Amino acid sequence: MKTAILPFNSLDDSTLWNNLKEGDEKSFSMLFERYYADLVRYGNSLSPYEEKVQDCIQDVFTDIWVYRSTLQSTVIVKAYLLSCVRKRIARLFERDHIFRKTTSTDSIAFLLEFSVEHDLIDDDYATREKIIHLNRLLNDLPSRQKEALYLRYHQGLTVEQIAEMLDVNYQSASNLLHRGLLSLRKEWKGAFSVFLLLSSGSF
Repeated sequence: MKTAILPFNSLDDSTLWNNLKEGDEKSFSMLFERYYADLVRYGNSLSPYEEKVQDCIQDVFTDIWVYRSTLQSTVIVKAYLLSCVRKRIARLFERDHIFRKTTSTDSIAFLLEFSVEHDLIDDDYATREKIIHLNRLLNDLPSRQKEALYLRYHQGLTVEQIAEMLDVNYQSASNLLHRGLLSLRKEWKGAFSVFLLLSSGSF
């Protein structure tokens, strides 16, 4: 009985990651293609300079390839890539003197606008008005709360991963999520779950 061979593009992140560590260019290219769009979108949420964001992402992947033999074997690839892009953009800000000299990522503002899709639910005027209101509530949240919600509900990161990305402890990351959701629950009077709308929204 022959063993089934999985299509290359169906390989999981862990397999591709360890393949690239061994020098497999196809695995490296597959991870690049798999996450490039997400990384661009996230990078653009942190910087208005699209070309520089793309340069940062290219630099991240260049470093991964050059230093592949020193990379850890057990990583959550998506979280690792998002974190690398965030840190690279922070260094770009420092280099360009956009904010005071610091290696902290605290000064990066989250620019991306939330836009929950109203075509995912009932198509009536009242519902549309409620969704417009929810979008306004989301986008009025403090930058760090909005970024934490984006990473949790759109990118699917854990609280631990969000804490590492934002360079805060677990409790601080948990507090950001809790405060953001608390603010939404306080003002949101719609019939639909805030959790459902967050996870189904586009950004």
